[in-house]
Amino acid sequence: MKLKHLFIGLISLLSVSSCIQDEALNVEAAIDDCTGANIQLANIDVTRKEIEIYVLDGTDISKQELIFSLPKGASIQADEKEPGDEPPFYNFSNRLIRKFTVTSEDGNTQATYIVRINKMELPTHYSFENLRATTPFHIFYVTNESGIMQWASGNPGYNLSVMARNEMEYPTVQMPIGKTGRCLKLTTCSTGSFGAPLGMPIAAGNLFIGSFDVQNAVLAPRQATKFGFPFTKQPVRMTGWYKYKRGATMIDENNNTMPNGTDTGDIYAVLYEAPTSDFSLDGDLFPNGQGIDEHIVSMARIEKTIETDEWTYFDLPFTSQNGKTIDKEGLRNGKYKLAIVFSSSIMGAYFQGAVGSELWIDEVEIICE
Repeated sequence: MKLKHLFIGLISLLSVSSCIQDEALNVEAAIDDCTGANIQLANIDVTRKEIEIYVLDGTDISKQELIFSLPKGASIQADEKEPGDEPPFYNFSNRLIRKFTVTSEDGNTQATYIVRINKMELPTHYSFENLRATTPFHIFYVTNESGIMQWASGNPGYNLSVMARNEMEYPTVQMPIGKTGRCLKLTTCSTGSFGAPLGMPIAAGNLFIGSFDVQNAVLAPRQATKFGFPFTKQPVRMTGWYKYKRGATMIDENNNTMPNGTDTGDIYAVLYEAPTSDFSLDGDLFPNGQGIDEHIVSMARIEKTIETDEWTYFDLPFTSQNGKTIDKEGLRNGKYKLAIVFSSSIMGAYFQGAVGSELWIDEVEIICE
């Protein structure tokens, strides 16, 4: 009897072993995420296979930690080895731009990414004059004497809906005539048959300091949005210019009309506590449009965007939140992050808004002590 049980056990073990051996090897070759001890922000362009890594000015990048999240079984290596490379630490002191190649588990698929290290402080003036890319959608960037920083938007997520026929039909675009030079235009757009069944019938135009993880755009859209970059000054006001036109009909996440609803845009900046360098607030900054995240220390936010086709000036004071005060030493040591956010629909993160709502923005400045 015992021999019979042993025989059956061996057959079962061989069967399981056979199933494991027959399982197909993964064919994916990609970089899903990149983290590291002193990385403040990482923007991954899945279309161009480019990764922008942002660290604070003065960071030692001769041993820059890069922890890549890869598909199951995939491997990665630098195309050209530099002295001092000891993965996951890489030497960027000689070259700020390096190439890394990912190989799939089955060894048949490869993808090469350009990784760029940017050492900088967050600028305080934003004119929306510069685009890093114009296709398939606009990607904005800002510059100062220490480097460049890419703005983030929901354009990569909207790209999944295949609703835009060209770059000007995306929710976030540059326009040629602003208050001064070029400007930013945000539009709340329909996501069509792609978004409605998912409870995402609209995509509000948005632009923000932070990153957007397109890999999680469908499953966890608010968590895919990461706000903020370290800020070492004390902000007192946010100023700028806007125009606004609201769409005709408000709808909710179920694509139902909201008879009493009226859309409005959103313009705000928050200074918040960041316990670690890789800590960021996500799209639930204001849970369900009510309350405020406990980490927020100070905020400047427009009460309401009035409908106007003329450039309208705003001057928004930063006010204390959650009964908190700013620790000056912590501020100097990079323990706070600043997030700047613009949206054509105030409840766009919860997929409520009016298709056709437009918010135009130009010449924004964070004024500090």
